[in-house]
Amino acid sequence: ETKMPITIINGEKEGKTMLITAGVHGCEYPCIKTAMELAKEINPKEVNGQIIIVHPVNMQGFEGRTAAVVPEDNKNILRMFPGDQNGTISEKIAYVISNELQELSDFYLDIHGGDLHEDLLPHIYYPGAAEKNIVEASIEMAKCFNVPYYVKSNTTNGSYTSAAIRKGIPSLLIERGGCGLCKEEEVLQYKNDILNVLANLNILNYKVTENQLSPKEIKEAIYLDSSMNGCWTCFVKAGDKINKGQKLGEISDYFGNIIETFYAEFDSVVLYNTVSFSVIKDCSLIAYGKID
Repeated sequence: ETKMPITIINGEKEGKTMLITAGVHGCEYPCIKTAMELAKEINPKEVNGQIIIVHPVNMQGFEGRTAAVVPEDNKNILRMFPGDQNGTISEKIAYVISNELQELSDFYLDIHGGDLHEDLLPHIYYPGAAEKNIVEASIEMAKCFNVPYYVKSNTTNGSYTSAAIRKGIPSLLIERGGCGLCKEEEVLQYKNDILNVLANLNILNYKVTENQLSPKEIKEAIYLDSSMNGCWTCFVKAGDKINKGQKLGEISDYFGNIIETFYAEFDSVVLYNTVSFSVIKDCSLIAYGKID
């Protein structure tokens, strides 16, 4: 009975196919609203090829206000790729996206927006483990976005990395938003970025807007997770420049005793951080990328 809302825009002229998925995490709202509005606003007469937009992927998480996972199986769709048609619901969703949507596509954008418990600096991940030409094509797409950084990702089981590695599709994961908010200015920025990408790929007849930012590459990043349940205090915030050895945050037990402390391994910038006081084992705490 699981369904996903999908808009297919068939262009008046032949061309390439772009797949856009929003709301893999159901509480990342700016990307979902962006996808909904683009699906209504893009004129097929201005399209060369086809645009497939899913808005949102994780309907159960969206309607249940469940962060990060699908509530039925408590799994993160983003880590289920390429999926399993006989698996749990998250694995089945990943399988459908991989085999019925990515299979049709020449390019892929998986758009995100910071979850209920996360704040972030707008940035992009590209699939660093793919073939060289796919990596290069993905980076060229990343340069169309008005964000400060694009980050090399070595993961192999995410939606965009699976598309790039297994199917040879230039792909990106984009982050903009956070804390369960849906700010209109972030939606407008998101829409402008995606329209720019579509124009640069000649999928959309659209006058490209000049970006204020020129994204810089981050080739090394660290992602810190909690090793236990507890109470999280973060001493930095998204976008902060931090120094090697700087204290980033600490976890205490329910009596206030410090049980885990985190320090920066190198000079870097904070890409995102958890803002909630409550954390559980294996949940994300903070990510930071090495900068020159």
